Parts: sequence; structure tokens; C-alpha cells
Amino acid sequence: MNPNILFMTIFLIILSQTNSVPIPNTNVFTEYIGAEFNNVKFSDVPINPTLQFHFLLSFAIDYDTSSGSTPTNGKFNVFWDSNNLSPSQVSAIKKANPNVKVGLSLGGDTAPSGRSAFFKPFSIDSWVSNAVKTLTQIIQQYNLDGIDIDYEHFSSDTHTFTECIGRLIKTLKNNNVISFASIAPFDDDQVQSHYQALWNKYGDLIDYVNFQFYAYDKGTTVSQFIDYFNTQSSNYHGGKVLTSFISDGSGGLSPENGFFKACDQLKQQGKLHGIFIWSADDSKKNGFRYEKRSQSLLANNNN
Repeated sequence: MNPNILFMTIFLIILSQTNSVPIPNTNVFTEYIGAEFNNVKFSDVPINPTLQFHFLLSFAIDYDTSSGSTPTNGKFNVFWDSNNLSPSQVSAIKKANPNVKVGLSLGGDTAPSGRSAFFKPFSIDSWVSNAVKTLTQIIQQYNLDGIDIDYEHFSSDTHTFTECIGRLIKTLKNNNVISFASIAPFDDDQVQSHYQALWNKYGDLIDYVNFQFYAYDKGTTVSQFIDYFNTQSSNYHGGKVLTSFISDGSGGLSPENGFFKACDQLKQQGKLHGIFIWSADDSKKNGFRYEKRSQSLLANNNN
């Protein structure tokens, strides 16, 4: 027998008989945090050490800080609860929990003025240039790991959105500024047209699809949820589509009405890539009990 083949055979036998080599869990649990200024801290949220755990600071927006109502063509500012979610607190939670990564989410539904937060670039090149510069500064200041795209209102066509966001992600990854990127679409014609155009051209750069399943009707059933999931998995073909719920129960399939049953079904089908929750700010009121249950389900997903 070839010595190399013999060595590899012996190695694989030893590897199969030892419990000292952990099997990495490929599931991700993601928690949006900081948008509602409820004084929630990273350390408030339970963290299962066996999972890939992502916090997403909400939000960084390319709007001015004075009135919070004027787009700035890619010049991003921090609009999350930076008093409780500061650079030192990012470093502390990552040091205490090596499985934790922290990213920032871009856009969101509303600007600080209370008006809709629009994606409104002056030109592709100028927006990308400004976005790369300002986001790199914020990401390095806060020691962050990734970005999430959550624009929900648009003053641009699909081509402009695709090129701006696609080039932004590509540049940040090529510069080793971020290690992951996600998008957060929901079932709306304008939203889907923009994100699916982005996915079709730059999907290979996008690690997770944080689809907002809670934007569906509050009366969503388990079977409907499964249908929605399969539809969106087809829309974002090849992507890791995460299931999701909203902490305040205002939409979609809630934990009380079958969310975990739906996740169990997807788990059995090998389709459960992860779970995300909007948001820690609201979950604080119920003691994060559904965060604990979500993480427990994911931790057993490979068993």
C-alpha cells in the first residue's frame, strides 16, 4: 500500500474514534440590537458558546446627524444606542465570547427624524467612495466584523442599488475590513426587485439572507411559513436564508403560534441555516426566553 494512503487511513480511524475534535456548527444565530434605545447591552443577551453568534448594530445610515433627515450620499453615521453599545463594549463581549462577531446594519425603515430612510445616491462612484471611507472608519473604530444591508425605501433604480451595494461589499471584503455580509429583504415588490437584482449579480459575496418573515401577516400559519421559506429560498437560490421572528409578536409566525415547530420541520429537511431575531431591544422585556430556545434548537441542529 502507498505509505501516504496508509497514513491517511490511520489518521481517519483515529479521528473517528476521538471526541477531542469538535464538529463545527455551521448554524448562525443573529440578533439585531440598539435601534430602540432601550438601554439593552450585549451582556444582557444569552449567548450559546457552540454557535456562530452575530450581533447587528442597528443602524448606520448615510444621513446627517444634525437633523437626521437629509441623505449624505454614502457618508455614514452611527444612529444606534452608542452609549450602551460602544467600541469598548464590542471588544468586551467579543473577548468574553470567542464565537461572537459584531456587525452593523445599514439603512433600516426610518431615519432619526421619523421619516423613511431612503437609499438615495448622487452617483454610483461617489456613493461607493464615500461609503467605503466612512464605513471603514466606523468598522475599525468599533472593531466590527461585518455589514448587513437593510435599506427598505429607494430613490434609485435596481441597477444603481446593485452596483453601489455590490461594489461596497466587494471592496470591504477585498480590503479585509469585513469577514461577512448579509442582506435583509422582505416580501414587497420594490424591495424584492432591488435585492434580487443585487443577489443575481453579487450573491457570491453575500453570506446570509436575513429575510424578514415577520413582515408577513400576523396570522401566518406553520404551513404558510414553510411555503414562504421555500419561495424565498428559490428567490435567493443557493443562499443561506435564515428564519426569523419579531420579539413583540406584531407580525409573521410568532414563537407562541408555531415558529419553532416550523423550524423543526426545516431542520428535519436539512434547510435550517440559522435564526435571526428583531430585536434584543424588545426581547429584554421577556427575559430573552425565545433567544435561549432559538439557540438551543440551533445547537442541536447537527445532531
